[in-house]
Amino acid sequence: MSTTVAPDAPPPRVAATAWSLPSRAVAAASGPVGLALKLFFLAVVNAFAVWAAVLLAGEDKWAALAVLVGATLAIDAIYLSPRAFPLKFLIPGTVFLLAFQVVPIVYNTNIAFSNWSTGHILTKSEAIEGIQRNSLVESAEGGAYAMAPARDEDGKLVLVLVDENTSKAYLGTRSGLEELPEGTARLNEVGEIEGSVPDVTLIPGDQLLSLDQELAGYTVPVGGERAIRPEGFDTALELAKSLRYDPQADTFTRIGDGVVYRDDERGSFVAASGAELEPGWRTGVGFANFSGVLNDPLVRDPFLRVLVWTFAFAILAVLLSFALGLFLAIALDKPKLRFQRTYRSLLVIPYAVPGFLSLLVWQGLLNDDFGVVNSVLHLSVPWLFDPTWAKVSIVLVSVWLTFPYFFLVAMGALQSIPGELIEAARVDGGGRWQIFRRVTLPLLLVAVAPLLIASFAFNFNNFGNIYLLTGGGPPSNDQSVAGATDILITYTYKIAFESGKGQDYGLASAVSILIFFIVATISAVTFWRSKSLENIA
Repeated sequence: MSTTVAPDAPPPRVAATAWSLPSRAVAAASGPVGLALKLFFLAVVNAFAVWAAVLLAGEDKWAALAVLVGATLAIDAIYLSPRAFPLKFLIPGTVFLLAFQVVPIVYNTNIAFSNWSTGHILTKSEAIEGIQRNSLVESAEGGAYAMAPARDEDGKLVLVLVDENTSKAYLGTRSGLEELPEGTARLNEVGEIEGSVPDVTLIPGDQLLSLDQELAGYTVPVGGERAIRPEGFDTALELAKSLRYDPQADTFTRIGDGVVYRDDERGSFVAASGAELEPGWRTGVGFANFSGVLNDPLVRDPFLRVLVWTFAFAILAVLLSFALGLFLAIALDKPKLRFQRTYRSLLVIPYAVPGFLSLLVWQGLLNDDFGVVNSVLHLSVPWLFDPTWAKVSIVLVSVWLTFPYFFLVAMGALQSIPGELIEAARVDGGGRWQIFRRVTLPLLLVAVAPLLIASFAFNFNNFGNIYLLTGGGPPSNDQSVAGATDILITYTYKIAFESGKGQDYGLASAVSILIFFIVATISAVTFWRSKSLENIA
């Protein structure tokens, strides 16, 4: 007699069920549905390309237009072809790489070799027009006019003018002054122009504010080195030119004394005495910005001071954070320690709170007058307003924000070190310090050294910690734009946006390139030196 045992039921296919949803999603996006989605996205891309092409053509950017058309056609060919399967996955990454890495680098490099700054933003032709407008000055013979902005049949801005002395009416355009028939335009009792000018429509008062920029650059030539320029919305003055431009010689001559201003090939018209006309124009200046960092005392001295502090800040922040994180990791690396998880969770809190929020809180805590730190400890330390104490505060706050990161890293690295090595070192008579220095630390650095290098590079450009805590202040003794706690990246920001003489984008871009090479060189050397640690492993 035999007994037949029924086989056990197979276990449920959890994996198959788990993978069924993604599989179904892929299947749903295949076939006609997938083709429709692909055509839809290609249509969006092509619509965007057409819109961009119209803008580029309107600005005469023919090279960029050719690149746009070629890229759009290539994308259509790749995604409509069944053979270009690998390119379909490479194209999105390549586009984002070009958009967010290559283009900004090329653009920043181009700016670094230009004089783009306050007073050198326009093109040369725009700068010449601006100088000519600025050269208009009042004279004893100049008249005053009541003015009313208007539009002609083509929608162009014109000025209806009435001479305040003779009450004659004129129509002013960019090409000249035309006298209007008597009675066409006149002044009413409150001094406003009224009447009807043929083929001209006066602009209503509620629309005048929108003409501010257009009127600012409007002039009506009247001959004899004179022009009428609006002064507000209802008045115009006849002004005399103080400078005469010679397009053949490309020079400006001051009419009063004959002083000649010539193109200095650096974006300005400059006289022999060094006097410069404003505005200038944007042009290439070669390595002048880089040369200024090295040779101009006004730039070089603050740059060197900031560079030294940047190294000190980055090194101290990394080493102190790593030392504190490693110490706490070793102290809590005990299997039988009570409340071990609680301690670890509490130590991670500074890392879990958003950094910018912590910095703003610390800025209040360290305030001289009402800060909690001075109040609780009964101190009167100027944490943020004395150059030395401000640097100490920045380092301490940076350590507070960073040590949890190294605590977690060191804790994981310590647990990966084989216990047999530690035990063998003890058997050989090694003390705690010897075991740490000769066994634990070298093995720990194998995993942690790349992170130390990355943390150094991060702190070298740690804009947030400096800007949110001290703003780069307090002011330095050399009266430069660089404050006592500015590092290179915040110094670059101030050059670009907060300089006393205005924005200097060219110099800021040059400094940013120097920062890149400094960090890249240090990182390359330290990575090369850290290879020796791999032999230990």
